[in-house]
Amino acid sequence: MMNPAPAKSLLIGASGQVGSQMLHLLGPERCLVTSRNPGSERELHLDLASLATNADVQRILDGHSLDAIYCIAGMTNVEGCEEVPELAHNINCRGPELLARAASRRGIHFVYFSTEYVFDGSDGPYREEDPANPLSVYGKSKWQGEQAVLAACSHALVLRTTVVYGQDFRQKNYVYTLMRTLAAGKTMRVPEDQISTPTYNRDLAIATVALVDRGATGIFHLCGPERVNRLEFARSVAASLSLDKNLLSGVPTSALGQNAPRPLSAGLSIEKLRRLYPDLKMRTIADGLADCHIDLEDFLRSLATLAMNSPRR
Repeated sequence: MMNPAPAKSLLIGASGQVGSQMLHLLGPERCLVTSRNPGSERELHLDLASLATNADVQRILDGHSLDAIYCIAGMTNVEGCEEVPELAHNINCRGPELLARAASRRGIHFVYFSTEYVFDGSDGPYREEDPANPLSVYGKSKWQGEQAVLAACSHALVLRTTVVYGQDFRQKNYVYTLMRTLAAGKTMRVPEDQISTPTYNRDLAIATVALVDRGATGIFHLCGPERVNRLEFARSVAASLSLDKNLLSGVPTSALGQNAPRPLSAGLSIEKLRRLYPDLKMRTIADGLADCHIDLEDFLRSLATLAMNSPRR
């Protein structure tokens, strides 16, 4: 008699910077990943925007032995959410709610990733029990997602984080944008009135898996221990990579012409994490940048090589 296949963790959003870190941490052999456009048999077709009923989820998950579902993906384009609020709700709330319900029926872990944008940024850093008051469609859709997930699955784990940085295989996060701009000798406008707690993506992945392994439920904040404004953070990144900090221009958020309001005096408190799990360490900005320094330097070298080989006009 053949032994049943070992249970796997379902990673929704494995191609993103946090998902890729978790895939590396757990190991590809222990994970089942999803894609809106599967490119191989190892990818499961799943689109959060199109999930509408419990039957939709059942059809996707049937035949797979799972021990956890990590809902890392979401509609995180803050400006885009303002333009299509119904789509933001479907991706950030309705889809995760249906998956959480399926996790509850199967008795497996469910993890939902959320954001500091559930708060209005009037009095940070925020604790898990502080009242939410989202300002934007993105923040509202995530807050509704939190509530829906916790109602659908009593043992769900909701993780709020913010300003995630580190190695990003898709090279899309804020640090990569900063490197491209400064390496090209261009000025970059950075909001100096947005205060937050930058989070190293490897620490976020490690803490997430550890919390699941320990059976944690409810809401936890996972972020770095330092509360700084975006300009201070950008200068730290530039200094660590020997880029020209003088190209960073601090401006008020109002000067950026964005439609969606941002929480300004925000950031998250990790006192709950420290109290309950003191061995789980979230690194400072300096330590996080030092840990991924080689990866970021490799990217800068690739930019230099590309510039040298590009035809001059």
